[in-house]
Amino acid sequence: MAHVADFDRMNCPAPRNDYERVLLGHGSGGKLSAELVRRVFLQGNQTLAALEDAAVVSMRENIDDPRIAITTDSFVVKPLFFPGGDIGKLAVNGTVNDLAVAGARPMFLAASFILEEGFEIAKLQRIVASMDAACKAAGVTLVTGDTKVVDCGKSDGVFITTTGIGLGRPDCDLSICNARPGDRIIVSGTIGDHGITIMSTREGISFETALESDTAPLNDLVDKMIDACPTIRLMRDPTRGGLSSTLNELAAASKVGVELEEDSIPLRPEVHSACEMLGLDPMFVANEGKLVVAVPEGDSQQLLDVMHRHPLGRNSASIGKVVANHAGMVVMRTRIGGQRVVTMLSGEQLPRIC
Repeated sequence: MAHVADFDRMNCPAPRNDYERVLLGHGSGGKLSAELVRRVFLQGNQTLAALEDAAVVSMRENIDDPRIAITTDSFVVKPLFFPGGDIGKLAVNGTVNDLAVAGARPMFLAASFILEEGFEIAKLQRIVASMDAACKAAGVTLVTGDTKVVDCGKSDGVFITTTGIGLGRPDCDLSICNARPGDRIIVSGTIGDHGITIMSTREGISFETALESDTAPLNDLVDKMIDACPTIRLMRDPTRGGLSSTLNELAAASKVGVELEEDSIPLRPEVHSACEMLGLDPMFVANEGKLVVAVPEGDSQQLLDVMHRHPLGRNSASIGKVVANHAGMVVMRTRIGGQRVVTMLSGEQLPRIC
């Protein structure tokens, strides 16, 4: 990429990080979210500081003991029901995917419900049935849970927190820190489908073709990818904050640069049109059924071939490469031949999307 070294000399002012109260933007998955985690939650905890999608831990010090993966997530999406899914399906798939991209086989889930007084039992039954169907589709079992009720007007219907446990693969060591110069960056399909579905449902925007959330369990796709290509360095699911946040996290954690080709990034025409109309950047829009992979260049075509044969990977594409220069930065060559720095989302572009 010509003149990309010029980006190394750029010095942008740091965003304010000394807020005294929580902002909506602290839940965006972007810069404010990252700063909140660093400022408040890490506090010297080295396990948390790894910032992986799931923690992979051993029960004892014995290296031969099975490794357990654990993750937890909360879901506050609005509306609760949307084309392609609902908050229940989203909660199951989101937790399954965090385990899968950590290289674990998802096995068990726990769910906690915060219900608002006056919420319709029929809607709750519909959500629970959706969760049951999603668990069966992913091959996991919901084994325990909890329910609390708050005053009318305090929770916007229902919030769900799910915790997942999976079994780590003995020979799999995926980590956000593993990317190396020369690796190819692959995304498993079109970006922005979930976020734009949520926004269009809220705003009553219709399209000539049906647009649905991409929420789906990725564990079967991941199994086939790892079996076929054990050299995969890392996997992430680009949810809140979109593809931009995931790639910036990769660049920072692995101390590398990332160079993208905008023309290579798969994007549905209706998502592109909606982003143009609403003034949104699809790189910042959430996904709930996609993953990002870093893999050695020599193995990238084999991996793409495997992904293309899977229903959830048929639109997979190689979108860029990992480089040694401009460490910690993501740079994109645009469709018109220019270059731009792809930063993390600085505020809240689409609130309450997951």
